[in-house]
Amino acid sequence: MSDPLIASQKSAAAGLFAQSARMRVVSENIANASSTGKTPGSDPYQRKTISFDSVMDDNSGVDLVQVDQIARDETPYETQYLPGNPAADDKGMVKMPNVNMLVELADMREASRSYTANTQVIKQVRELVSMTIDLMRPS
Repeated sequence: MSDPLIASQKSAAAGLFAQSARMRVVSENIANASSTGKTPGSDPYQRKTISFDSVMDDNSGVDLVQVDQIARDETPYETQYLPGNPAADDKGMVKMPNVNMLVELADMREASRSYTANTQVIKQVRELVSMTIDLMRPS
């Protein structure tokens, strides 16, 4: 088993990497929330999802989080009547991306809070190490 401070650092660092990956996925979804297909009847942007997995670090014995997979959301597309759009079919209907902005904003907020919590853990560990070094110095 490793030092608890080092274990905390490793765990928090893994959380930072996982949450930054989540923010990239959410950002891509938001950026493409209105990206329709290029040709009549073609599929628009398909929302991406991210899932995480817990993995044991063999060197330290610390349980870490990591990205398990980035997949496509299979939720059906909605259609809108937009006859002037290049992706409109013969009835003027356009398939719209399956991105729900409320879901994306909630995911973004949760990822941001998790990221902040992990940075606070790293900051606390640094402070504890610094305090320990200060205590060990001769007066």
